[in-house]
Parts: sequence; C-alpha cells; structure tokens
Amino acid sequence: MALDDWLLLPAERGNPATAIDSRHPDGAAWTTGNDVTVLVHGASYLADLAERVGRMRAGDYLFFTDWRGDPDERVGIENLDVATIFCEAARRGVVVKGLVWRSHLDRFAFSEQENRHLGEDIGAAGGECLRDMRVRPGGSHHQKFVVLRHRGRPADDVAYVGGIDLCHSRRDDATHEGDPQRQPMPDIYGTRPPWHDIQVRISGPAVGDVEWVFRERWEDPSPLTRNPVNRILDLLRREDDDPGTLPEPDAAPARCGSHTVQLLRTYPYRLRGYPFAPRGERSIARGYIKALSQARGLVYLEDQYFWSAEVVESFAAALEANQHLQMIVVVPHYSDQTGRLQSDAALVGRQEAMDAVRAAGGDRVALYGLENHSGVPVYVHAKACVVDEVWASIGSDNVNRRSWTHDSELTCVVLDEHLDGRAPDRAGDQTGPARTFARQLRLRLGREHLDRADGDDEDLLEPSKAFAAFAESAQRLQAWHDSGCRGPRPAGRLRQYRQPRVEGRRKLTATAFYRAVSDPDGRPPGLRRYGGF
Repeated sequence: MALDDWLLLPAERGNPATAIDSRHPDGAAWTTGNDVTVLVHGASYLADLAERVGRMRAGDYLFFTDWRGDPDERVGIENLDVATIFCEAARRGVVVKGLVWRSHLDRFAFSEQENRHLGEDIGAAGGECLRDMRVRPGGSHHQKFVVLRHRGRPADDVAYVGGIDLCHSRRDDATHEGDPQRQPMPDIYGTRPPWHDIQVRISGPAVGDVEWVFRERWEDPSPLTRNPVNRILDLLRREDDDPGTLPEPDAAPARCGSHTVQLLRTYPYRLRGYPFAPRGERSIARGYIKALSQARGLVYLEDQYFWSAEVVESFAAALEANQHLQMIVVVPHYSDQTGRLQSDAALVGRQEAMDAVRAAGGDRVALYGLENHSGVPVYVHAKACVVDEVWASIGSDNVNRRSWTHDSELTCVVLDEHLDGRAPDRAGDQTGPARTFARQLRLRLGREHLDRADGDDEDLLEPSKAFAAFAESAQRLQAWHDSGCRGPRPAGRLRQYRQPRVEGRRKLTATAFYRAVSDPDGRPPGLRRYGGF
C-alpha cells in the first residue's frame, strides 16, 4: 500500500500559500514515526491534559485554540479547572498563548462572555488568550487543539487534536451520565446531558505540524476583529488585541512510533483572505474524497451532524461503485438546538444526506443513535471516521458543508505502519490489509456501543459481521422499548435512528434557513458553480 493512495499530496491540498508541507525536509504532506493515542470521552482528555500541563516548567510553551472556553470547567483532578491549570502554568513561566473564537452574542446561545473571561484570567496570570473573529460572516473558528512543547525535553512534547472543547458539558465518561457542569440543551437530554466525544494525543514529528497551524493563525497580521463596535468595546475594557511575539520554534520532535499523520484543514474563502490560505483551504473535504475512493468493505462514521447531499456525495459514490461496501453512521438522536426553526433546519440537512446515501446503498447503510443505560439520549459530538480498517480521521470537522468549506477546522488522519494481523486481514476486497490503529479505533468504539468488555470483539473483526452485530443489538433494544421496557434491559446503547420528515411549508422555510445560516457555503464562487472542493 502506497501512502499517496490514501493521503493527499502537497499539490492536492489545494493551498500553495501554506508552508505546512514544504517545511518538512522531504516536502511530504505528512510525517511518519508518530505515536497517536485515542482519548475517548472528555473526562479522559481533560485529566490527561491537566496532568501534563502540571508538569510544565518555565521556558516551555503551551499553545491552544478553541471554539468555546469556560474558565470554570472542571478537569477531574482535585478542584482544578481549565483557567487554573493554564494560569498556574503561566505563573510558573510557561509561555501560554491561546486563540478562541470571539463568538456571537450570548443571547443567541453562543459563548461571547465565557471566551472573554478565559482570556482575562490567562492575561492576568501573564499569558495571552485572544478572541479571534477573523472569519466569514456567520462563521466560527472551530479548531480545538493544544500544543505542549518542552525546552530541552522534546520527548515530552505532545499535541491534542479532536472535537472536545475546554468547556461545559464535555467532561463525560463511558457511563454517559453527563457533565455536572452542563450547557443549555433541549429537555430530552435531561439535567446532565450525556456527551460522546473523542480527542487524540500525538507524540512525534506531527507535533510540529500542529504547532505550525497555530503559528500561521497567530502571526496573521489582520486585525482580530474589524467590527468598529467591538473595537471600541475592547479599547474601553483594555482587552488585548495585539498578538505578542511567539518564541522561536524548536525542531520537530524525533520519531517515536509507527503512525503516519496528515493534518487536514478547512479555511473559508474571504474577501480579505488569510495570508496562509488566501483562497481558503478545503483539504478535509479533499482528504475524505480521496480516502472514500479506496473504500471496499466498511465505512464507519461518528458525526455530530451528517448533513448535506452535496457533501455526502463522496460517500454515496463509494457505495454505488462498490456493491459490497457497507456503511455505519452514529449520530445524535436529537438536535442540540431548542428553537423550532433551527431544529427543522437540522432535520432538513440530515434528511438530504440520509436520502442520498440510502439511495446509493440501500440496506447496506445503517444509521444509529446512542442512549445511556437510563434511556437518556447521548449527544454524539464525536467527529471520527474509519475507512476499510486503514484510514482513520479524528478532528473538529463534521460531515457538513459548514465544516468542509466555511469554518476553520483541523483533523488528524492516521495510517499505521503496523498490520493488525488478525483474520480477516482486510475488509472485503480492499487493496491493503487492516492496520492496527484504524481497526482498534473501530473495535473500541464498537465495544462501548455494544456494552462489551475490553477484548470481547472477535466477532466484530469481520466488518460485515460487525455491521450485523450493530443491527441485532439495536433491534433487541428497540424491541425492549416497544414492549414497555418489560424485563431486564438488553446490553447495548444503539437504537436505529428514526428521523421525522419535514415536509410542506415547514420544509421550505427550514431549507432556506438551513442553507443560509445552519450550513453555509464558504467556497470561492468558481468552486460553488461546479460543485468542487
């Protein structure tokens, strides 16, 4: 198997202005020799992050970006919260620099005040955390990553990439009883909304690539906001809007593992473009399209949205081209939006996507939602995909037009040099054998959703048997609910996703809102016209 069968070449990234690839000594669009650890659930991630930040010393540096940051979000170690671990690091002499999305107003259910307060706390401790509004109208900075570099101790360097924000509702675990510090959610999710999410911890040369993503954004000379009202308010509040100088970059950490890592991104096309992406970047979309062209056996996807017929066209094309290909999609049962218009718009977007993949794959496509053992729906916020036990992606990006074209996003693609070795050695008639990282990720998630113990997955190795096991578990749980919950609850957390269809005048209104607000298009006009990425 050649890496460039699955990964983008530098020219295929579609953004010659960035140096993320050319900075590599070999000019490749990926790095080899990394070690990537999957951290399922916010509780695992936040505790791991807090423990490693607590070991940092003067002269080390910590860079982070986020969509939302709640200073008081607990990390699961003693009484520590996000602001405390970052501020204590800054007081010890760690160089702390952060970029969080400035956000829209709180009265529209966003996080303007929370993000400002996190910046104020870190600034008072000697660090810098700036609110960044260099986005398209209606857009956001959605990247969620942290880079920890250690002067003289490169073996300790790590980067975290994924979908978990440093904010309320994220600190859940495998029990899915929810985070005591909740954010507003519809009543269907209860008083402590259960939350399913994933982050990865990277060691090795790819840490330098994640750092480069931060440096490109930090060193953008454009004003953090062009809104004159915001600039006056910032001046009155004496808010920091002038990024300070970053320390000189260290050499990338040495090779330490078997994982090839490629970072893929989304940046929108803007009239005042980013200097590192003047016409935007859509390498996430391009990476998915290339990987899906290789799919032969099973595509396993967990996604918060799964919207837009145009975006899922690459999934549909793979299903049409390969009649043995199966697809499992795990999504939230219900939207996180409380307003009827917003909820209808979410239903319209998913309805488009579901119709497209089911028309292409029929009963080879299965969509599920999750619930905890109390029957409360679990909000699936994870953004992960495994193609044929070879290509695995975990990031901040959802499968929708906003994530593929409009907001800033970052995803980590992993290909493992190590073969899994267990039979069957490949999914269907795929061209390459199963790789350890991709298969283990799929199996780990499958065990959780099926209520299996670690190692109880021999019947899940064959992708078609895993497809059947998911279906059988969901059918048993649904039958138990249909019986009025008589008798012991069967094992498993999967229920078939059943979506009410939006029709008539409601659909017309919701579709207009969906395309303009919920899932806008951030591509240059030429790409919009012919539907390319």
